[in-house]
Amino acid sequence: MLNFIKGSIFSRNTGRLSEKSESEMPSQVLAVWGSPGSGKTAVAVKLVKYLADKRKNVALLLCDMTAPMLPCICPPTDLECEKSLGSILAATHITDTLIKQNCITHRKIKYLTLIGMLKGENVFTYPPYNAELAKDLIERLKNIVPYIIIDCSSTIATDILSAVSLMEADSVLRLVNCDLKSVSYLSSQLPLLQDNSWNTEKQYKAASNLKNGEAGEIIERVLGNTAFKIPHSNELENQFLEGDLFKDLVLKESRGFRREIEKISKEVLGV
Repeated sequence: MLNFIKGSIFSRNTGRLSEKSESEMPSQVLAVWGSPGSGKTAVAVKLVKYLADKRKNVALLLCDMTAPMLPCICPPTDLECEKSLGSILAATHITDTLIKQNCITHRKIKYLTLIGMLKGENVFTYPPYNAELAKDLIERLKNIVPYIIIDCSSTIATDILSAVSLMEADSVLRLVNCDLKSVSYLSSQLPLLQDNSWNTEKQYKAASNLKNGEAGEIIERVLGNTAFKIPHSNELENQFLEGDLFKDLVLKESRGFRREIEKISKEVLGV
């Protein structure tokens, strides 16, 4: 079984192998997308943590270049080094080696690797890139790791990597807050994807950040059927404010959130 460690990106583990090793299975790419404030990053991080805890090699690709999320999800002391997504997309040609050189490993979670923009960087820090490079990045990542979770930014009209990720992903988890502004926002973005023959069959709609007393049923009638209902968690909100989303959720009030993450992993990724 492969695992991520300091030094090179992989090393062989002498533990028992499953009947079919990860290297023999096709990689799975899940893009997490939704309206602003719908909890995209929190859900993406908790999904990769769930997979890593199950000893599944997983990469978290953080697309946002306007508000880089890497500095927001864990303390910098938990990361082995500072490498940037921008260095990958600035290349004229993307290779497996280039990606490995710019992945970031987590000191405490060895089955996880991270790719994202660093604190203080923005879309103008590096040369512009095109859709072909973005597509190549995702295809190359499939050669490196069996599970890829992509945290997309909300605005796909100007974010090439997020738009390409939604087109290239095997599955899309679409998060919507239970308010009409959130629904209206996504309704304005979806035509951009439909122009590119986006496969709507691969998307899973999720009502996100549900709080007690909110008009969840009304919003569900607006959205149509939702595959998942992700409840609000005060514990998760505090972790986000602290910038430490890789912490375990241990409080009873987070039980519903943990249950939905497990459900998403099983139903979408088969883990």
